[in-house]
Order: sequence, then structure tokens, then C-alpha cells
Amino acid sequence: MPTTTPTSGSFTYANWEEHPIGPADTTPRLARATVANTFSGGIEAAETACEYTITYTGEHVGTFAGMELLSGTVDGRKGTFVLEERGTFDATGATHCRFEVVPGSATGELTGLSGSGSFTARQGEPSVGYVFTYDYELA
Repeated sequence: MPTTTPTSGSFTYANWEEHPIGPADTTPRLARATVANTFSGGIEAAETACEYTITYTGEHVGTFAGMELLSGTVDGRKGTFVLEERGTFDATGATHCRFEVVPGSATGELTGLSGSGSFTARQGEPSVGYVFTYDYELA
């Protein structure tokens, strides 16, 4: 039986490029963002590859969904995996996100990785803390 392991750390945005999808001056409106993050702590991964689709339902208010490819380590085990991310953001500058490992996406020493986590980002803060609980399904 797998044992779940909690871990935590932080990440920083290395790059954020956002582009409108369709009209940029209406509400609701859509955008696409290409992001690179650098994780430290339980997850160590430099310059991840991440794509978000964003729905703005008001000024600085909305939801997002995305996929993020991480290549690095989880508590010292090396490999690659993908996170599926969903969240909301509000006019106070807070972004809330829940994420989970895409089943079957982990490679290398991370093969069999499953898990989920979350973060809350505040506008203007350079570093974002995350929590992640994971386990491995051994073949």
C-alpha cells in the first residue's frame, strides 16, 4: 500500500507572456499565457514549461486551467512529470490554485508518481509557497 508523503517549497515566475484569444476589450474574455517557473524545496525544477487558458469574468477576476511540465526532482528522485492546474483569481490580487499529477506522465525515478497540491499567490510577491502530497504506485 502506497504511503503518502507531504512536501512543500516555493516557486518563482521566470517568465509570463499573456496574449488575448478573440476580442480583448469585452467581458467575458479569454487569454492564453505561456509561463516558465522555477521550483525549489520538495520539488526542484528549473524553467518549467506551462500553458494556461484564462477566462476573465471581470476586471482582474476569473478562472484558469493549465498544464505544466516539470523536469527535475521530487524529494531527491529524478524525472519528469506533468501537473494539471485549475484555479481562480480575484480583484484583491489573490490567485488560488489546486493541481494534480497527470496519471501516467511521470518518468525516470518518478515513474508511478501521483499526488496533488495547492498554492495561493499574491500579486507583487516574488515567491509563491506550495504544498504537495504524493505517493508512488510501484509496478
